[in-house]
Amino acid sequence: MRKPLQSKLNNPDMQAAPQALLRAARRAREIARQTGTRLIVVRDGVLMELDPDSPELDTPEAEPTADR
Repeated sequence: MRKPLQSKLNNPDMQAAPQALLRAARRAREIARQTGTRLIVVRDGVLMELDPDSPELDTPEAEPTADR
């Protein structure tokens, strides 16, 4: 199980940043599926071109789902 993303900064805007990044990643995958586009990601310093349904793009279990 992955540790949920959490900002260590006190600013309220920064507390919301991890959830916003997860929503943006989810939306990018959604658009990539609709347009038949691959996603470019960097993992461990390696640039990768992945299918939006690739298991390598797994999302953390703590990902919020109510904000869709």
